[in-house]
Amino acid sequence: MPELRRPSLRDLDDLTALCLRSKAYWGYDAEFMAACVPVLTLTAAELQDTPTITEVEGGTFLGMVQVSNRQEGCYLQKLFVDPAHMGAGTGRRLFTWAVQTARDMGATEMIVESDPGAVPFYTAMGCRAAGSAPSEVMPGRMLPRLVHDLR
Repeated sequence: MPELRRPSLRDLDDLTALCLRSKAYWGYDAEFMAACVPVLTLTAAELQDTPTITEVEGGTFLGMVQVSNRQEGCYLQKLFVDPAHMGAGTGRRLFTWAVQTARDMGATEMIVESDPGAVPFYTAMGCRAAGSAPSEVMPGRMLPRLVHDLR
C-alpha cells in the first residue's frame, strides 16, 4: 500500500530522476530535457523551505509534490508521477495533499503553471484556465496557467 512521506536529503537524486522521467513522458527531445535539468533538480534548500511530500511504495518513489507560498501567490511548484504509475491515483493523492497544504498556508487559491500535456489532469482536479505563464526552461515558450479555488 502506498504511503505519503516527507523526503530526506538522501532522496534528492532519486526525486530529481523521477521528475525528469515524468517530464520526458510527454515526448520531449533530448535538448529540451537537458534544459529542464536545472529547473527540475531538487535541492536541500527547497526541501527545507518548501512543503514537499512523496508517495512511496516498497521503497520506490511513485510521485512527489511541492507547494510554495510566494508574495505573488501560492503555487503548485512541482507535481510529478513516475510514468509507470500514472493513472493509478498517485497524482490525485498528491494533488489532494497540495490543496490541503495550500489551505493550511492560508491561501485562497493555488496557481498551477502546467505542462501542456498535464492540463486534462489539472482540469479533472478542479482547476480552471487562467491564461499563460512564461516557461523557466525555454525563452519564448508559454505554459498553460490554471488556478484551483481553495475556498
